[in-house]
Amino acid sequence: MKLGAPKGAAAIALDDLEPYAAGLVCLTGGARGPLALRLAAGDVDGARRALARLVAMFGRSSCFVEIQRHFLRDQEAILQGLVALARAVPVPLVAANQPLFARPDGRPLADVFTCIREKTDLDRAGRRLLANGERSLKRGAEMTELFRDLPDAVASTGELAMRLAFTLKDLGYRFPEFPLPPGQTPLGHLRELTERGVRARYGAGALAARARRQVAHELDLIGRLDLAGYFLIVWDIVEHCRTHDILVQGRGSAANSAVCYALGITAVDPVGMDLLFERFLSEARDEWPDIDLDLPSGDRREAVIQHVYRRYGRLGAGMTANVISYRGRSAAREVGQALGLPLDMRDRLARLVSTWGYQDPEELLTKHLPEAGCDPTAPRVRRFAALWTRIQDLPRHLGQHSGGMVIAAGRLDDVVPLEPATMPGRVVVQWDKDDCAGLGIVKVDLLGLGMMSVIQDSLTLVRETGGEVDLARLPPDDPAVYRSLQEADTIGVFQVESRAQMATLPRVRPERFYDLVVQVAIIRPGPIVGQMVHPYLNRRAGREPVQYPHPSLEPILARTLGVPLFQEQLLRMAMVAAGFSGGQAEELRRAFGFKRSERRMKQVEVQLRDGMTRQGITGAAAEQIITSITSFALYGFPESHAASFALLAYASAYLKVHYPSAFYTALLNNQPMGFYHPSTLVKDAQRRGVRFQPIDVQVSEWDCTVEVDGSIRLGLRYVNGLREHVGKAIASVRIP
Repeated sequence: MKLGAPKGAAAIALDDLEPYAAGLVCLTGGARGPLALRLAAGDVDGARRALARLVAMFGRSSCFVEIQRHFLRDQEAILQGLVALARAVPVPLVAANQPLFARPDGRPLADVFTCIREKTDLDRAGRRLLANGERSLKRGAEMTELFRDLPDAVASTGELAMRLAFTLKDLGYRFPEFPLPPGQTPLGHLRELTERGVRARYGAGALAARARRQVAHELDLIGRLDLAGYFLIVWDIVEHCRTHDILVQGRGSAANSAVCYALGITAVDPVGMDLLFERFLSEARDEWPDIDLDLPSGDRREAVIQHVYRRYGRLGAGMTANVISYRGRSAAREVGQALGLPLDMRDRLARLVSTWGYQDPEELLTKHLPEAGCDPTAPRVRRFAALWTRIQDLPRHLGQHSGGMVIAAGRLDDVVPLEPATMPGRVVVQWDKDDCAGLGIVKVDLLGLGMMSVIQDSLTLVRETGGEVDLARLPPDDPAVYRSLQEADTIGVFQVESRAQMATLPRVRPERFYDLVVQVAIIRPGPIVGQMVHPYLNRRAGREPVQYPHPSLEPILARTLGVPLFQEQLLRMAMVAAGFSGGQAEELRRAFGFKRSERRMKQVEVQLRDGMTRQGITGAAAEQIITSITSFALYGFPESHAASFALLAYASAYLKVHYPSAFYTALLNNQPMGFYHPSTLVKDAQRRGVRFQPIDVQVSEWDCTVEVDGSIRLGLRYVNGLREHVGKAIASVRIP
């Protein structure tokens, strides 16, 4: 239906549906259905013919004439016509209400949605608005009373409920089987690849024995959960990237896995950094693990996506959807427009609500309306406040996830609905990533990262100018790199180029890699909201003693000077202080996650207190631990995530310090990205001694290039108003 139609439309005719009609149940619809529309136009014969065709397609027992009562002036006459049609055939009636909202008080918001859809306002919408609040979800007793003259129509609803006992529990989804060498099992092949990776990564070094124990533990769990095929398929995607010279790095909770590190999926050593594997995978989680792969944004990422489509078929893979919700500014503008508020007032309200961050919007809106020049007692402004609050987090439209891909054995459209994407060559699953995860459908994230493009382009330019840089073998503690970080010379450097990061760098004064991991994580909502930043900075500078809520937590918090900065630390605190298992700790993270539930939070807090009491931790120490966990869990940044980003931050800083011409050229060729205008990047490069050559129609390529003398020749891409295809054409036909 959707795949055969243009983007944003659905097209199916009865002729298309007829071959699949067996086993389906047909309801004839409401006021816009084929019967009611014809009856409203006085075409009784046309309605009779339409019903006859539906009965012929679906069968007499599977075709129900739908009747509705919303107390509308002309509706009763049409209802009686529908009853007469059904009795004449005969086919069963079914009572319905076509609800648009759960309760009658949902009508005002439904009217706002009508105005948004019709691009009008409440004063001009007229008959397009609902006449009353009858389109709510009615109770059985209400429907029985409403159709007391047609009890068989109400009885049909029960029959249909029995017949249509569909469940989402078993959709028939199967993960693709990885092609194995003869005589191998998925787990056996994974074990072989992992052991090879452990030898390459650790050799006979100090961490080798620990790494082998950790890998054995992980492989045992992977085998019990039957996930070996998933790891092999992700490894296969990574290998495709490597063989096609596409930079790739896994991040997120996958960086907690020694198996992922041994397979080359991730670049962070979880054994050396003592990362928590249960943050990535545990038997208690009842869901597939989530592995994110960072790729260079643009054509190279698209090449990997198209490789997945080729590998598993156009209907065997699809991008997951993303449900875009009404939030803050967009809600203020659209509700304001539906209410007919003046444009300047809508702009003021949108600016007002965009600054509230993580606070309670309902409380703040009524308090701050005068700041937008609005009278909070005015009826229309009061209505705006009520509707704006109610529309928060409701779905606005369906978008495409930034990189989540679902793959299946066989046809994906046998399991989930698909639709064409706006971008040619892509198919989109109509469910979002959370729905897919909840139903056991596997997703692999292929995420485009601008800095990955910059680093890959920099490496190419270094090779072209006679140098050689191997990202896997960068000197780990380069003094010049850390000196530049301590001096906040980080314009263009990944994750540490913002003003807030630059203000913090001279205070943290990173000297080794883990300092950079902390630096990446510290300017985040979690540490800021949890008031962890200043205690950490004071302790690092020696202005405040390092203290721990309880001596048992010292091994967990020692690296961050007694201040919890990472999600993994919070989970470990619960495991040590309250005796939680890895699965219970993960449940804690979910309970305090983004969609937090008061009931679950209370339950987990009781478990924490009981567990700490059993461990002998009570009083002030227990309260401090509870406060740390509960106030910080919502925004805690994963340590594995920070470590993956820190690797890219270090690599970009290394290239900037040692190969500035290549780095700045790549940076300029990948704009827009980061915080700074290209002119700022040019000035920063010149401050470091990099020379620039002007745009020259006889010399410049479309992209900026590095000249033989190391200077940077600006590209035609920086000619204002020059389109890319024209600029590339100029460069291609230039006379040598």
